[in-house]
Amino acid sequence: MKSSIISKLKALQEHYEDIQTQLIDIKIITDHKKFIALSKEYTQLSNITRCFKSWLSIQQDIKTAKILLKDPEMHEMAMEELKKAKKYNQEFEKQLEILLLPKDPDDKKNCFLEIRAATGGDEAARFAGDLFKMYNSYAESRRWDIEIINAIEGYHGGYKEIITKINGDNVYSYLKFESGGHRVQRIPETESQGRIHTSTCTVAVLAEIPEIEISNININDLRIDTFRSSGAGGQHINTTDSAIRITHIPTGIVVECQDERSQHKNKSKALSVLAARIHTLEMQKYREAEAFERRNLLGSGERSDKIRTYNFPQGRVTDHRINLTLYRLNEVIAGKLDLLIQPIINEYQADQLSALSE
Repeated sequence: MKSSIISKLKALQEHYEDIQTQLIDIKIITDHKKFIALSKEYTQLSNITRCFKSWLSIQQDIKTAKILLKDPEMHEMAMEELKKAKKYNQEFEKQLEILLLPKDPDDKKNCFLEIRAATGGDEAARFAGDLFKMYNSYAESRRWDIEIINAIEGYHGGYKEIITKINGDNVYSYLKFESGGHRVQRIPETESQGRIHTSTCTVAVLAEIPEIEISNININDLRIDTFRSSGAGGQHINTTDSAIRITHIPTGIVVECQDERSQHKNKSKALSVLAARIHTLEMQKYREAEAFERRNLLGSGERSDKIRTYNFPQGRVTDHRINLTLYRLNEVIAGKLDLLIQPIINEYQADQLSALSE
């Protein structure tokens, strides 16, 4: 393990022991806010400190085994102990590397998934429908729940736009790498000449924002319009101004919601999406300013930000960010997204570790 990482671990261990001392100080105990903050930090550092102590113990075992190797009578036993210690050493180093990675505060949150048809007309809308089915199947495999917030259907199937909320364990940590441009290459059902068409959709993944933060949005910064819902839904949906459009004036972000019959419910959902979009915009600005990512693995959801190509004639899918190509397109479209998501997570963690060791 690199000396720079060991130095950081030693500093964290010292800080952990310092917090331990503070938590039994009567002045800290009587300061409720400070005590809670220190207790939370103490808990967060517990695992990494425990793991580091185990790693230090293994280093001592390795030193002892190497000394015993010089003794002819102990050589064979020492070799066995050294082999075992080195195996444990690798395991603890991997754990420490993961524990040291910067934690994304949004990782445990639910998220909004927005899919929009971009270039390609009806075929792009159909592709948006295919992407929605893909993410829906993936969510089901992880026992997540999907709730449709707003949907605008395409004239010949699929969706011009569909916005969903996904609830479950660590949803955002898995789906946050899906933001960006998704391109499909295939022969449309309406193509009589058998020519391959290229269409695109954009996907945006937004972490859900707590209600207390939503309430912090200045109402004077919002323009709220009502209108009649369109599309399927029976007589009621076309005769009641229940659909909501909210415009955030400072950023120009516009959110619509018409899925519910209740104007109040539509407004609540729209505000949730709006808060998530504002938060995402702020995080993108922060990353640009801090140069946090060495490579742009976290997409922006913009059309120009092409992250993946689905080529149906060749049965392959390519993630352009890490130059990964798999000839397992049918499995991916069926919802086996971990084939693509896990390699991205691995690359992302490798980039973080590289930055950590500098």
